[in-house]
Amino acid sequence: MIPHIAARELAALLEGPEPPRLLDVRETWEWEQVRLPGAELVPLSKLQEALPGLDRDASWVVYCHHGVRSLHAVGFLQTQGFGRIANLLGGIDAYAVQVDPALPRY
Repeated sequence: MIPHIAARELAALLEGPEPPRLLDVRETWEWEQVRLPGAELVPLSKLQEALPGLDRDASWVVYCHHGVRSLHAVGFLQTQGFGRIANLLGGIDAYAVQVDPALPRY
């Protein structure tokens, strides 16, 4: 089962004492248009090769544009031992609509 997190819930966690790490699995051109502060970019196509640099014990929220690529990424990362991980429902687009309308949408 893939755990999910809503945009407003993520926003609250990001303001808390122990915010999750953010993993953006979009492409570089998307990242250059808009990203969540503090996020790490690892395009989905490069996720496997980036595994050694990702902390399996950290708390992660993975996002993409609408939540489809990140859903696949979370499923894969779970098989690799990531236990504290969630998919951002609706991706960065939902975050822009529900939490931060100043974020550019594409």
